[in-house]
Amino acid sequence: MRSRLGDWVNRVGSIPFTRSNRLMPTFAEDLIAWQRVHGRHDLPWQGTRDAYRIWVSEIMLQQTQVATVIPYYARFMARFPDVAKLASAPEDEVLAHWSGLGYYSRARNLQAAARLLCERHDGVFPRDIDAVTALPGIGRSTAAAIIVFAYGERHAILDGNVKRVLARCFGIRGHAGEAAVAAALWQQAEALLPHSDIEAYTQGLMDLGASVCVRRAPRCGDCPVRQRCTALRTETVHELPTPRPRRAVPHRTTTMLVLEHEGRVLLEKRPAPGIWGGLWCFPEIACGEDAVQASAARFGVDAIAQDVMPAVEHGFTHFRLTITPQRLRVTRAADAAGEPGRHWWPLADARAAGLPAPVRRILAQLSD
Repeated sequence: MRSRLGDWVNRVGSIPFTRSNRLMPTFAEDLIAWQRVHGRHDLPWQGTRDAYRIWVSEIMLQQTQVATVIPYYARFMARFPDVAKLASAPEDEVLAHWSGLGYYSRARNLQAAARLLCERHDGVFPRDIDAVTALPGIGRSTAAAIIVFAYGERHAILDGNVKRVLARCFGIRGHAGEAAVAAALWQQAEALLPHSDIEAYTQGLMDLGASVCVRRAPRCGDCPVRQRCTALRTETVHELPTPRPRRAVPHRTTTMLVLEHEGRVLLEKRPAPGIWGGLWCFPEIACGEDAVQASAARFGVDAIAQDVMPAVEHGFTHFRLTITPQRLRVTRAADAAGEPGRHWWPLADARAAGLPAPVRRILAQLSD
């Protein structure tokens, strides 16, 4: 005959493990409660179910800080308020509104995807994650974020901030660029998904990684999941996530020819794909005084060397670039620039064009 204690244990063991009978909230519940009080609620792309506005913000936020994105987002949405406007706009104008944000393939992919949305989906952003990831420039995590915030669908995100949160909280070692580590992070992200409040949960993950579980000087005392954090318990917060293996960063140099004539400058449109594809730049030339004069002649101009301009340093993801601007005053110029994609720009117009940041810095040194 069973004891009363045994019967009680068996009955308890058969009760579903629900929120009402748990003694400790889940990771998701802690995060949702924290987000409602301490999270971000007034960003310009919040408070909407418009998938287009959410999509543009998610693309802009890739590898770019929120504070940097906000003014660009406002200008971009004012000019391209919907998918159709973005799809039909000239590429030069799209890139001009992106100029300064960097990673310009994002803008080109954004417009390419807008055109596909108009062609294949009647301008309506799909709810199916496979259909979203089939669009240019949208990976698994970005697609999930868009669908979560636009449609309330249940999907896991795994951007850089979330990787850091999960690696620390659950002690996941190894660089996230390794396939096995990435798979472990995705598995953990999927396992933590709540069955409700998915928008608050997803925003909470983003907010936690952006404001508390930051790369340097994390504020562990303010973390809503600190009691379950492996890195905090084992004093390995600053070891996780495992950094990318260090490699020497290549250094490249180039010379740009700054030709000035009657308040105008000569710019060339860079081919796409490639670095700064679709943007306007000063012509790149070989180094050396003879090369400068030969290049000036190639552009159909007679020119006199001006004062030396300071070199401009610029960092890319995989290399550093030093640009030496060679400034020349043109005394005679041909009527045309000579080739398609080459144009004499008035200085004021040039500054409003789609330019990479270093070219914009060089232009800023020139007087009207």
